[in-house]
Amino acid sequence: MATRHTEVEKVTVSLPRHLVRYADGRAAALGTSRSQVISRALSQLEARERDEIAREGYVFYAEESEEFARASLRAVSETLADVG
Repeated sequence: MATRHTEVEKVTVSLPRHLVRYADGRAAALGTSRSQVISRALSQLEARERDEIAREGYVFYAEESEEFARASLRAVSETLADVG
């Protein structure tokens, strides 16, 4: 996953103790900071949500395209019948 270079803003958040321990463990395993672990987790969540919105759009437009294709098929069939 590519890391975006954006401005950084310091924030204070309260997390359940087990999540802090988990973030610290992941940071140690990855050789990075707790902030970086939390930032990556939020970035992945954002990407998943964006992908889900895109998927829903593709499904919607695929269904709409299928309806258009069916309607077009009737029109083309009628036209070809008139020509033939």
